[in-house]
Amino acid sequence: MSDGYYSSKKTDDICEDVCGQASRAALTMSRLRCMLRGFDLKTFVFVFVFVPLFIFGIYLHGQKISYFLRPLWESPPKPFVTIPHYYHENVTMETLCKLHGWGIRESPRRVFDAVLFSNEQDILTIRWKELYPFITQFVLLESNSTFTGLPKPLFFANNRHKFKFVEPRLTYGMIGGRFKKGENPFVEEAYQRVALDQLLRIAGIEDDDLLIMSDVDEIPSAHTINLLRWCDDIPPILHLQLRNYLYSFEYFVDNNSWRASVHQYKRSKTRYAHYRQTDLLFSDAGWHCSFCFRYISDFIFKMKAYSHYDRVRFSHYLNPKRIQDVICKGADLFDMIPEEYTFKEIIGKMGPVPHSYSAVHLPPYLLNNAEKYKYLLPGNCRREGG
Repeated sequence: MSDGYYSSKKTDDICEDVCGQASRAALTMSRLRCMLRGFDLKTFVFVFVFVPLFIFGIYLHGQKISYFLRPLWESPPKPFVTIPHYYHENVTMETLCKLHGWGIRESPRRVFDAVLFSNEQDILTIRWKELYPFITQFVLLESNSTFTGLPKPLFFANNRHKFKFVEPRLTYGMIGGRFKKGENPFVEEAYQRVALDQLLRIAGIEDDDLLIMSDVDEIPSAHTINLLRWCDDIPPILHLQLRNYLYSFEYFVDNNSWRASVHQYKRSKTRYAHYRQTDLLFSDAGWHCSFCFRYISDFIFKMKAYSHYDRVRFSHYLNPKRIQDVICKGADLFDMIPEEYTFKEIIGKMGPVPHSYSAVHLPPYLLNNAEKYKYLLPGNCRREGG
């Protein structure tokens, strides 16, 4: 052509020449334009907008996504064999034992109630008042360390005067924490449970005595323990199905709490633990009231102290106003998806726990002292310090 300049060389070839030149022959911006010449606007938007948003979404909600997809990567555990539970206050113990297929003893077994204690003073009082008539020895161990390795006061030792009613039957122990930073909290928890085994021997437990293994907030009903101590030929280990509550007895979650257990003690075999140890589950055997605290400060302490501290993914989770709002809504403190094994159960439990207005069949000491413990009863979600 005579009127204009024509080059038979393709544009891409020109870029190849420029980008391929030595650094002294091309400016940085020129090289960048060459490298990005092949990208269109949609690609820019995808790379620089949607990809960062996707990564940020995974950061915020990755735990929720993982829990929601749990049915794809984890199968449900083997179902329990549930043993029916018969009880009425006007039925004799001999008849109740017979209804369960068990015999009746000439005298009841001794019963030891052993717990690791953190800071649940009110729940511990309700537990011990419930079980007091049937317990031979209350065994309590506390540490100056949380499971997460944080220093903590000896809450029980500092408030021991509040528990004078059990003092003649109390074996108390304190264990020093190891304070290993970055360690899995379950290691410290296991360390303390081993120490509880030693404290039980100091308390004088013997073969064939009954041992209750449960956290402080997993409260067996008195009539359940009385039945098991009087009946003969009961299973050597029984898990207890407890009514599961959150924050107070206003928020009934389900009947799926099972970690509490009762053992016929065997010196060479029995080890204090908080995991599944048998397939047998004794139905409707008490209450589990999780995060049932009077003070907002106690919620914050437990959120930072217990074995699942990794669930506190953001600092605002510990904001007192947020915690108070979560309690009154019956929502999840950690903004988590329900820990279930099927999509049906996960979807069915998503959202806040419904309010319950029933205070029937709760621990009698709680109802007899309703004014003192009203924060645990329906209609009283406000917490002190909140």
